[in-house]
Amino acid sequence: MPYDYDDQNIFAKILRGEIPNDTVFESEHTLAFKDIEPLAPVHVLVIPKGRYVSHDHFTAEASDAEILDFMRATAEVCRITGVSPGNGGDGFRTISNAGENGVQEVPHFHLHILGGRHLGRMLSRKDD
Repeated sequence: MPYDYDDQNIFAKILRGEIPNDTVFESEHTLAFKDIEPLAPVHVLVIPKGRYVSHDHFTAEASDAEILDFMRATAEVCRITGVSPGNGGDGFRTISNAGENGVQEVPHFHLHILGGRHLGRMLSRKDD
């Protein structure tokens, strides 16, 4: 099934400069910015600048340069925000939602980096 990218999604508008953001880090292929409704003291969204809908779409179709840049940008965001255990932080969680069952709200691949407090279990063992 092909991925249909909606170029009117909020992240596409941020990338075009139509909506402001609080940038944490930017590189050639990646933009990272603070979430406007943070769920933890550190809550940063990391997005590729390319037109990718989900993690699987990105990893299947992005260039090696885009993937490497995105992964290195993610590490840099963890360092900048102080959550990286390798740099004295107490840890973090990364989350990427995809599709309806994954409760994806914005149809542009993005990675949430959350930290700055104990985050508890990732999922409960029962269905909601």
